[in-house]
Amino acid sequence: MAELLIDDLVVVFGTGRTAVRAVDDVSLRVPHGTIVGLVGESGSGKSTVARTIAGLQQPTSGSLRLDGRDLFARGRADRLARSRDVQMIFQDPYSSLNPRMSVGETLDEALAIHGDGTAKERAAGVRELLELVRLKPDVAGQYPSHLSGGMRQRVAIARCLAVRPKLIVADEITSALDASVQGAVLNLLRELQRELELSVLFITHNLAAVRYIADTTAVMSRGRVVEHGPAAQIVESPTHPYTQSLVAAIPRIEHAGTDHLLHAGLAS
Repeated sequence: MAELLIDDLVVVFGTGRTAVRAVDDVSLRVPHGTIVGLVGESGSGKSTVARTIAGLQQPTSGSLRLDGRDLFARGRADRLARSRDVQMIFQDPYSSLNPRMSVGETLDEALAIHGDGTAKERAAGVRELLELVRLKPDVAGQYPSHLSGGMRQRVAIARCLAVRPKLIVADEITSALDASVQGAVLNLLRELQRELELSVLFITHNLAAVRYIADTTAVMSRGRVVEHGPAAQIVESPTHPYTQSLVAAIPRIEHAGTDHLLHAGLAS
């Protein structure tokens, strides 16, 4: 059972009078097999939380545990386990993929780093991963520059799944995509999460997307979680003034989660 527990997480940038408390005593739980949304404007601290979970940013204080294991442990075995168990999907799929490697080479590399399968077994694994993200086998021979933004993000998701992670941190994964494909990528993530029983922390500034995909939602402002609850409740009955301002910015709030941006994906 993959459960993430964040307790009193603090991340401070700088020192002395110029220090910035980017994350301020954040506590959050991502239960096994659920999608938890983390919402906030740019500068709210949500991406710093994501990078800290993934091991890309050192915390100042607090604790972070996955299945009871300390993710801040610094031993080599601990780092290897963390790189396998926690995978991050980034906002821009093009910059996160090596432009000199084909899709097949990218996925084969991920399988080779975290496994000991033969070349033939890895080739079968590449085909399986492409099938999982609803891409045709011949995509393996193509390079990122030849793919659409939506296809590149699917490849990034496939690379993430190659190591069979327990937790996926998805940081603004649709914000760099055309509106016509954002819904399709959200649908894919939701289907994979249910199919593979993944735990997902879904980070975004888009409350409509969170309403559509997440089970529960936490709202961040100025480094702190100001509201937390079921995703539908957060959108329909926000209690904190900051959350209310975010909800007020959603076009046609009565259709949040099924607006044109997301509905277009349903037909893809």
